[in-house]
Amino acid sequence: MVIKDKLLAVVSMNNLFSTKIFALLLIVAGTMACKSSQQATTQTATNENQRSEEELEELYWSKVDSARMASFTQADVKFMTGMIAHHAQALVMSRLAPENGASSQVQTLASRIINAQKDEIASMQQWLKDRNQPVVRYDIDGINLTITIEGEEWKDYRKMRGVLSQQQLEELAQAKGNDFNRLFLKQMIEHHTGAVYMVDNLFDKDGAAQDNESYRLASNIQVDQKTEIERMQMMLDQLSKGS
Repeated sequence: MVIKDKLLAVVSMNNLFSTKIFALLLIVAGTMACKSSQQATTQTATNENQRSEEELEELYWSKVDSARMASFTQADVKFMTGMIAHHAQALVMSRLAPENGASSQVQTLASRIINAQKDEIASMQQWLKDRNQPVVRYDIDGINLTITIEGEEWKDYRKMRGVLSQQQLEELAQAKGNDFNRLFLKQMIEHHTGAVYMVDNLFDKDGAAQDNESYRLASNIQVDQKTEIERMQMMLDQLSKGS
């Protein structure tokens, strides 16, 4: 009888232990299911946020492109096209300074003009490209400047105010020392004055220079050219006093 009671007690304990193990397993399984559900929910929310951010960014750039296309005029295109060619001739003139024995002052000025106008040319080319307009290219060979638009040579730039004739460029190329200094300053003042006129003419056009990029480009060109005109006139006056 005693043995029977002991066996029943063992069985009872085993059943209790099994019940506890089963309950524990249920708790663990439930916890894992909750965590899995939470992770899935979090991942879904993250994906939705990422997708939402991507969609917003795409919408933003779409609006930017639309604004670009809507906010320029043919006057803007004409200005950018002409000013690229105008600046390119300034590069031709400035590159002569070192080889023609220009003074250190004139060489520094010429170097500054090259750096500034190369950057502005690149900005204006990008402006045209961003608006699906024909991009102006240039090629310099000595004092010979070739301007092309979509592969076709464009010679009308020579009619713009301040642009030197080929004969004037040849005279500059032949000048040396102080003669070069004087002629370079006189011609570059004339050249810069033409660029300032082009900016003024752009600002006079209804609806032109309304987008931030074109306005900033034109304004910077105007300020820089006016400042350099004053500096060059002072240098020219000093040369005149020294002679």
